[in-house]
Amino acid sequence: MVPVWAQIPGFPRQTEGLASGARRSPLTLMAVAGLSLALIAGSINPADARPAPASFADLVEDVAPAVVNIAVVQRGEVRAQGPRSMPDDLPFGNDPNLREFFERFFGPGGRPDGNQAEPRRPRQGAGSGFIIDAEGYVVTNNHVIDGADEITVTLKDGASYEAELIGADPRTDLALLKVDAEGPLPFVEFGESDGLRPGDWVVAVGSPFGLGGSVTAGIVSARGRDLPGGSLIDFIQIDAPINRGNSGGPTFDTEGAVIGVNTAIYSPNGGSVGIGFAIPSNLASRIVDDLRDDGKVERGWLGVRIQPVTPDIAEGFGMAAAEGALVAAVEPDSPAAKAGLRAGDVVTAWDGKTVVRVKDLSQLVAETPVDKATSMQVWRDREPLELTVVTGAVPGEEQVSGLPGPQSGAAEDPAEAELGDTGVTVTSLDEEARETLGLTESDSGVVIVDIAPDSPAARSGLQRGDVIRSITLEPVKTPSEAVDRIEALQEAGESVATIKAVRRGSESFFALRLSQA
Repeated sequence: MVPVWAQIPGFPRQTEGLASGARRSPLTLMAVAGLSLALIAGSINPADARPAPASFADLVEDVAPAVVNIAVVQRGEVRAQGPRSMPDDLPFGNDPNLREFFERFFGPGGRPDGNQAEPRRPRQGAGSGFIIDAEGYVVTNNHVIDGADEITVTLKDGASYEAELIGADPRTDLALLKVDAEGPLPFVEFGESDGLRPGDWVVAVGSPFGLGGSVTAGIVSARGRDLPGGSLIDFIQIDAPINRGNSGGPTFDTEGAVIGVNTAIYSPNGGSVGIGFAIPSNLASRIVDDLRDDGKVERGWLGVRIQPVTPDIAEGFGMAAAEGALVAAVEPDSPAAKAGLRAGDVVTAWDGKTVVRVKDLSQLVAETPVDKATSMQVWRDREPLELTVVTGAVPGEEQVSGLPGPQSGAAEDPAEAELGDTGVTVTSLDEEARETLGLTESDSGVVIVDIAPDSPAARSGLQRGDVIRSITLEPVKTPSEAVDRIEALQEAGESVATIKAVRRGSESFFALRLSQA
């Protein structure tokens, strides 16, 4: 498929594309068509636009020797299974004499020892990377080398080296390798990604499908893109075609500096449709420095679970705008707990920097040094409040979980109550319900036993089996308390009730529209 802008005179025609783990998007032509219409309408003054480079050949000649192919091997192993019965569909069927003859030579299950050996073939993969200094440090994606037993780095001149893994950071999908060569190696340097603008020219170099030294060119399409699992990264979107095998390779600006590490694409067919994503160099360089120092990345940790502030939730909390990060749960004995942060608080600023999106807070906290005292502005009880928090270090996975265990289903109880005209029916949290839901005696709330179809509750996202802990930050322990709370909000003229509920061990907030909304 040829992008619309490729038909505009003066723009190069690009048709190639990337990557394993590709994601799909139907918006390519819509976005590109919007660009072409803007150009046709003359919204850009041609006198102010930078001319397209006549050639990228000189740039590529300088940087290509530092771009490498990375081959990985995950070794196979032979696994022996216990004896298994002979299948019934063998040629001798159920003839006991033929079966005895067969097993006399081959043993039960088809082998002399009665076991079935299943060899696992070595798994192979490939990606790209780039050398960042003459000593042989190589940057790539974590997903390129994850689980590898052998890593081989091959340079443009064909020289190959066994690589040592210095460290990897799954949260930013970056890894640092080290190769030992007899002399200094060619290298490239990180540039400044914060100054990139949509429309700036970029060049990607890598090994798509194992074709080392492949070069593609395009522009920065957008900044600050979100991808699933990338809460710490504001991805750069580029339209320089990248394909499977480009992962971990560099994207250069026109000065030959690395401004991004290629990592993913959107694609309906596994090939490039002009929507690729790179990790910004300003983030990558910090992560690489940490990995080079001690093989790991140390981040600030707050100890909260957060969710977006929707317009309905903002209205329910009396906020002027749907901005900030809503605290859904606070880890016990965490920096947030020690600072007095509560579930239901909305963090609006961190260390003087405004928090607009949920990922803003994630990124700001992660960038904060451990043990630093930091000011934090929150919205609580319809007014602003300032707290001071001392960030901690991210604990191991086994230390993270501090919330109730998994829950499923809902307990039935004759003492049920409908919460006005919201479509929610709740019951009390008795011993049977606690056992069914995996809750302890200290847990309180009411259980949702029914959600009316096409009701405000159905549209809110609440489900049967959810345990309502509070309504507009007021704890509720019985169905009657829940009913009274909803009625009080309606009488006060409120249009939204913010519901804190627990589902499968996780607390979240929901905006429940009231009948008079």
